[in-house]
Amino acid sequence: MSTQKETIEFILEKLDDNRFTTRAMFGEYALYCDGKVVGLVCDDQLYVKILPASAELEGICDKDEAYPGSKPFYVVEEVQLSKLKNLPEILLDIAKSLPDKKPKKPKPPTRKASASQVKKVSKKSRK
Repeated sequence: MSTQKETIEFILEKLDDNRFTTRAMFGEYALYCDGKVVGLVCDDQLYVKILPASAELEGICDKDEAYPGSKPFYVVEEVQLSKLKNLPEILLDIAKSLPDKKPKKPKPPTRKASASQVKKVSKKSRK
């Protein structure tokens, strides 16, 4: 079962900060804060990364895998979204604790040899 768009809208409304965004991935969503993944939304549930910055959720939220084989995450239930007034701050702290994205190295341009270039090379190699 994949996450419904209404769930994403509800979560973003509760977080009430334009620094939080989501991106669809394989029928589910990644939750971003300042461009860094701080959690996932799978099967209409919010999963928050377990890090020292999210330790405040210990004892409040259950832990579970977001998908089979994943690392454990804190599971924030729908009721908790309204009760955890400091959830946006916790997610911001998670984002601050994560390393910045490494800039991607530009790919070298690929050049195909034209037929005339191939002929020139083969003529030179014969001499």
